[in-house]
Amino acid sequence: MIAAAPRSHLAPPRVGLLGGSFNPAHEGHLHISLEALKRLQLDAVWWLVSPQNPLKSRDGMADLADRFDSARMMAKHPRIVVSAIETELGTRYTADTLAALQRRFTQTRFVWLMGADNLAQFHKWKWWDRLILHAPIAVIDREGYSNKALSGTAARRMERWRIPMDKAGLLADLNVPAWVYLPIKRHPASSTAIRAEGRWQV
Repeated sequence: MIAAAPRSHLAPPRVGLLGGSFNPAHEGHLHISLEALKRLQLDAVWWLVSPQNPLKSRDGMADLADRFDSARMMAKHPRIVVSAIETELGTRYTADTLAALQRRFTQTRFVWLMGADNLAQFHKWKWWDRLILHAPIAVIDREGYSNKALSGTAARRMERWRIPMDKAGLLADLNVPAWVYLPIKRHPASSTAIRAEGRWQV
């Protein structure tokens, strides 16, 4: 059973932030977003289409406009919002983007969403240890990455702040640092596979 605190209609909105290249967006992105909405008791999920992920090569990366359009076509849900706001904010690193969003949307409770593959390399992110002090984090299970992610550098350093998955519905309102690992039903779709099969032309 998912724990959730009673909420007033005046309570601040809870918004999950799913950043990525979306090269292209696919059903896996939609799947984890719907699971996050339900399990974290969120009001919305924003897809932040990155101009350029600092940890990824530009080779094989489609134009931002094409990736944004693929996300809009995939995110056909009233509570999923597709945004390329990083181009407006002028931010490159996630910690800076999150801080800028919190300055702009002061009444919103943000939760950073990431796949287990990102947790495995989280310690390589610029100012990752600053990011965990800005917002709670929900890590979504992903095929082939759970063991590596949970035994990795970042997960070990953050272990004392991890909450049980049955408390995930409370995450958005917890004081930071706080994070949860959600072992949801996995979805096989991946952008890499879609590109390899020629279903997405750059």
